[in-house]
Amino acid sequence: MTVINHQPDVARAAALIADPSRARILKALCDGRALSAGALATEAGVSAPTVSAHLARLTSGGLITAVHEGRHRYYRLTGPDVAGALEALALIAPPLPVRSLRESGVANALHRARTCYDHLAGHLGVTLMRALLDRGLLTGHDGTHHPDTAVRDRPAAYGHDAAYRLTDPGRTALTAFGVDVAGLPRRRPAIRYCVDWSEHQHHLAGALGAALTTRLFALGWLRHGASPRVVHLTEAGTRGLADAFGVVDLAA
Repeated sequence: MTVINHQPDVARAAALIADPSRARILKALCDGRALSAGALATEAGVSAPTVSAHLARLTSGGLITAVHEGRHRYYRLTGPDVAGALEALALIAPPLPVRSLRESGVANALHRARTCYDHLAGHLGVTLMRALLDRGLLTGHDGTHHPDTAVRDRPAAYGHDAAYRLTDPGRTALTAFGVDVAGLPRRRPAIRYCVDWSEHQHHLAGALGAALTTRLFALGWLRHGASPRVVHLTEAGTRGLADAFGVVDLAA
């Protein structure tokens, strides 16, 4: 039997992302939430007919998918790999000019705490990861990215060089914290890590990272910001993370 290995159509994917309006739509969806066409039109700064055309192209290209809830339609990324590709592009893309105090504030907020698809990233994300390691809840690496010795690890991408494991005390502690460790979905790896593009350290990804982030939102310790992907740590979250995991170094 002849096996045909199809090459990826990089040019088509790049063309879909290359349009500034479509790039803004994709960035708005990088926190894993499903958004309406109206919300995405506002984010991209385009009209309703124009955003419909962009959404149709992104859907046919496999980068986003439509989710129906009753009579309403929402859009989300097809998976974390799309968000990962955008994160990787951010490393080689020239910076957008900062034209206002608001844009400067958003950039700083993204460095402090953001979502990387459905898990926590930025300074808060790597600080939480370090706390889990320091307390022995995770093991397998020190959480530091070493570019000089890295084999496959690159910033803004899933890591491959380290093999993190959840310890028995970690399983007990996270279950007590309200994370359903035993019920993590089997369709994705339980524990992965990303090399954070702004911190150049590891943050927790995979099903466990997503479940822990969901729990932090459910407790009211995190809240979504006004800008896509930005998250804010609440006062309750500051106290709670210190008590639960010893997270105290939150100055970015």
